[in-house]
Amino acid sequence: MESARVNPAAQHSAPAIADSIPMMANNILLTVDGLVEKPLALSAADLAAIDVQYQVPDVGTIVPGRRGRGVLLRGLLALARPKSDGDYLTLHSTADDFHASVPLSSVRDVGVLVYEIDGQPLPKSAGGPLRFLLPDSAACHTAEIDECANVKFVDRLEVTAGRGHDNRPSTVDEHARLHQK
Repeated sequence: MESARVNPAAQHSAPAIADSIPMMANNILLTVDGLVEKPLALSAADLAAIDVQYQVPDVGTIVPGRRGRGVLLRGLLALARPKSDGDYLTLHSTADDFHASVPLSSVRDVGVLVYEIDGQPLPKSAGGPLRFLLPDSAACHTAEIDECANVKFVDRLEVTAGRGHDNRPSTVDEHARLHQK
């Protein structure tokens, strides 16, 4: 897979990441792949270097009750350029083998990836290294988006044609057990 970095020099200036946060090789926190013209492999410094128009200095302003700095999903997609047949976004969390696939059109303009809190990398206890949030999952007007589309420990975004891998709970009991972890 050919990968593109937002800022190649950033790999040498990436902020220190706490040992408790799972990291991919070469300090890569996130890959964006699948049906995209330009697959991405991004470090914390790369995320911070994404154009200011896509940065969210305080996610609490769009997701009440949340804290941290994030980047808008549409900014990542502007860099990766989804292909025309890519109509779903699959959020992968390798750390807990959790996957959620949602209609891209429903989340493209509202999704945010939180990568930092209080000037430090997002800790695992807050869902780090990256946490995907939607301001209001009910406002997406689709049964495929629920509170489980707010994914912790995200390390990969995959654009797919049709629904991708999704192992979200399907019953109320399964859902309750998931949130007890």
